[in-house]
Amino acid sequence: MRRREILVLLGGATIACPRAAVRAQQKAMPVVGYLHFASPGPFAYQVDAFRQGLAENGYVGGKSVVVETRWAEGQLERLPALAAEFVAAKVDVIAALGPPPARAAKSATTTIPIVFLVGIDPVAVGLVASLSHPGGNLTGFSQLAGALPPKRLELLCELVPGAKVIALLVNPKENSEWVADLQLAARTKGVELPILKASNEGEIDALLRSPTCTPTH
Repeated sequence: MRRREILVLLGGATIACPRAAVRAQQKAMPVVGYLHFASPGPFAYQVDAFRQGLAENGYVGGKSVVVETRWAEGQLERLPALAAEFVAAKVDVIAALGPPPARAAKSATTTIPIVFLVGIDPVAVGLVASLSHPGGNLTGFSQLAGALPPKRLELLCELVPGAKVIALLVNPKENSEWVADLQLAARTKGVELPILKASNEGEIDALLRSPTCTPTH
């Protein structure tokens, strides 16, 4: 399957639907395996948008295409096993939302086409060789959102002009090249920017209960 055909199939949309086993016996229709780092609840609204995108390109769910999902539910360590399930089921395409699912899918297969959606530079994190010629079995969409964090900090400083300390929460398992730009923006604004690290819900809860995040009077 060529790169253009893969992108047409996915319709540039994300996928969300209840977890179900991959139905290998339905290989008469193309099967799309979608790998997500979060939980289905907050993203259920995307189901209609994705199916509409498929239908507009001639792929009707249950009639001419099968969509299967796997959710890591915030536990990134589960992603390799979930990606391996799709490889074992021989899905036709893997759609990966975010860098962790994309990396897990890339590590799981070099033959099944992978389409990703990320908010960072896919070249910088090693997903593809270049934007114009990705190479390998990966292609996709990048929001290139690296320039947004400094702008968000600027807006936050405008909303809370008296703020002197603004904490930055990052996932240590993720690429954080943009942090340096944010630190520079903070220095320019005269704001202290302590960096807090958490990679799952438990660690975030612990941080929120720690003295670091407890307001003092």
